[in-house]
Amino acid sequence: MPGGILRTLALAILAAMTADRPSIMSYLGPNWFASVMGTGIVATAGASLPVHVPGLRAFALAVWVVSAVWLVVLALATGAHWVRNPVVARSHGRNPQMAHFYGAAPMALLTVASGALLVGHELLGARVAVDLAWVLWVAGTLGGLFTAMSIPFLMFTQYRVEPDAAFGGWLMPVVPPMVSAATGALLIPHMPGGTGRQTMLYGCLAMFGLSLVASLIIITMVWSRLAHFGTSGTARVPTLWIVLGPLGQSITVAGLLGTDAALAVDRTLADGMRVFAVLYGVPVWGFAVLWIALATALTLRTLRRGMPFALTWWSLTFPVGTFVTGTTQLAAHTDLPAFRVAAAIGYVGLLCTWVLVAVRTFRGGVRGALFTPPAAEPIRASKDPAP
Repeated sequence: MPGGILRTLALAILAAMTADRPSIMSYLGPNWFASVMGTGIVATAGASLPVHVPGLRAFALAVWVVSAVWLVVLALATGAHWVRNPVVARSHGRNPQMAHFYGAAPMALLTVASGALLVGHELLGARVAVDLAWVLWVAGTLGGLFTAMSIPFLMFTQYRVEPDAAFGGWLMPVVPPMVSAATGALLIPHMPGGTGRQTMLYGCLAMFGLSLVASLIIITMVWSRLAHFGTSGTARVPTLWIVLGPLGQSITVAGLLGTDAALAVDRTLADGMRVFAVLYGVPVWGFAVLWIALATALTLRTLRRGMPFALTWWSLTFPVGTFVTGTTQLAAHTDLPAFRVAAAIGYVGLLCTWVLVAVRTFRGGVRGALFTPPAAEPIRASKDPAP
């Protein structure tokens, strides 16, 4: 059913592009690419899940196809938007809320690339799947490195940033290099031995550090904002889940690099990276579980007070998916049943949220409610009084 929903939504958007309804297509923002991320991670997490479920790989392949098609549709729709409404399209980059979501497009490319390597080869063949993954990886990596530098630069030099402005969306432009590292690690076995493999391994490790340090700084600022100013309104509460993204993805990267290091470096370094996958992954996994508990409590609290649907609800999908893939890596490196069970539970939660958000996106997209102008100014935060 979710696949049919997304295909129907794709047709609805394409119809809107050709219809005389400029009010709908005039505000197609980069945040739409989060739906590709949230769909693609369902496929990649399912394909690597450390629990055997009959039919799961076929399901993962079908979802990957949906995410790939949806990526193409959104890319075409975005191109049309820039041609038909260039002034509005450029304005997204000047909006201190929307601009951060330019990081979603590179991550969408990288998520589809990972799916091609993990499950897409069953449909496309190994050679085509690897070639497709390389094209998407190069484009996603270049785009992600650009957003990781350009959006913070704009924050430092142009955007008016209030003391209470920090929110989970600030992570969006700096997390793509971490996703590049994960996809790059999957490409290492498909590279010839020698300097190329070593360069890829160390490059992925460098992008791991680039994204991790920047993410930790922003997570600290988000924590501080929550402590001083509260959740700052219903629209941004789902973005708290984005914090889970760099945490889960960093565990995934450490695990994948630990697995593939022996193909690129000497035994001593490879052994060290396998050890690092556990010594880094388990403590960060513990903090991720804490954040899941906090984000769940804050989300339920906001739902009780009324939280209208917005595209920020896709923040409930991709970050949870990275937690599943990170837990899967810990299960592989520790062979501990508890991690296999945790990965399975996390995947069930991912599926439930994905279905919910996909259905709500379909409804909002068809009605045009999701094609609205972004806020011109940062949202001011304030702590809500206890009910």
